[in-house]
Amino acid sequence: MANIKFVKENSEVIAADGANLRQKMLENRIDLYTFMGKAMNCGGYGQCGTCIVEIAAGMENLSPRTEVENRKLKKKPANYRLACQTLVNGPVSVVTKP
Repeated sequence: MANIKFVKENSEVIAADGANLRQKMLENRIDLYTFMGKAMNCGGYGQCGTCIVEIAAGMENLSPRTEVENRKLKKKPANYRLACQTLVNGPVSVVTKP
């Protein structure tokens, strides 16, 4: 099991290993998108780049960056991820809307 801590929201969610970060955020009503992202997101296919999160701790407990992430996030810090492309396999701390 993986504990996902959301820093800004002061909230913690428990997820099964291999759970999709975006899906767990939506299921638990964690505000993932900015105003534009709410209206223009791709639904979790990695095409829009609006579900960017910052990983404050636990990068080693996430799936490796996908090619989609490498393209979308090439000018962003290494600890930024697309929630829709990220699988959680252990404890992690997430900062939403960095």
